[in-house]
Amino acid sequence: MYLNCGYMNNSAIDFKDKSKPLIVGSCGTYRLLTKPKLPTYRPRGRLDYQLIYISAGKAYFHFNNKDNETVITAGNMVLFRPKEFQKYEYYGTDKTEVYWVHFTGGNVKNILRKYGISDDLHYFFVGTSLEYERIYKKMISELQRCQDHYEELLTILMQQLLIYIHRELQKDRKISDIYLDNEMDMATQYFSDNYSSEISIEEYATSRGMSISWFIRNFKKYSGTTPMQFIVSARISNAQLLLETTKYSISEISRIVGYDNPLYFSRLFHKVKGFSPSEYRKNIL
Repeated sequence: MYLNCGYMNNSAIDFKDKSKPLIVGSCGTYRLLTKPKLPTYRPRGRLDYQLIYISAGKAYFHFNNKDNETVITAGNMVLFRPKEFQKYEYYGTDKTEVYWVHFTGGNVKNILRKYGISDDLHYFFVGTSLEYERIYKKMISELQRCQDHYEELLTILMQQLLIYIHRELQKDRKISDIYLDNEMDMATQYFSDNYSSEISIEEYATSRGMSISWFIRNFKKYSGTTPMQFIVSARISNAQLLLETTKYSISEISRIVGYDNPLYFSRLFHKVKGFSPSEYRKNIL
């Protein structure tokens, strides 16, 4: 299992603080690689708020009571409020990857309402985006490094995350047709399973009886990205993991994730991550 977390004052204890409108207390990410199951059970909840982003795979949440199970798929966020019952599980077989942030403050309820998150909302679809991951990772870094004015920057980053969420919630997401939901779910699963192979978006759409323009348009409504952006994101994320956990050369990693041209792969990685693969590995080490 890969994890990376940061805590204010290096303390994992949850707290309630109303001295400011919004305060970020901790942030982190989990990626299940070999661990079969990661359960969480807090019958009395926590003192703070928790916002969980499912970036890959799926998770199993039990809202209000332990017997009421809801499967939450990638592209959704889950919100727990103070003292709410918490029970959820991640499974390695689902290749689950999540990001979470705990926050408190004297005006959190009104801030959430401002950005379209009503008091009765437990989870909501926002699409899969590297932008969410970037904000979560930046918050983790700030909590770990504790540089000057980091508390203020954490608040700004949290507000930025809520702005992106609000923009997605404002979009027209009336994809309620069961057939369409199933087709888009099958597509995301196919691209996730075959990201390292040469994929023709047009051939896939044709094989499912859909025009390429109709498929791309509805895939973007469903996932928040185009099919090719989804595939590139999967390739870069897995390349990042290989850079962090293996000693494979850049050329080998390039081929593993689906790029025969290491130079093109390096340029694309730099465009997405802001570092070349070698620079990224050097920084990690």
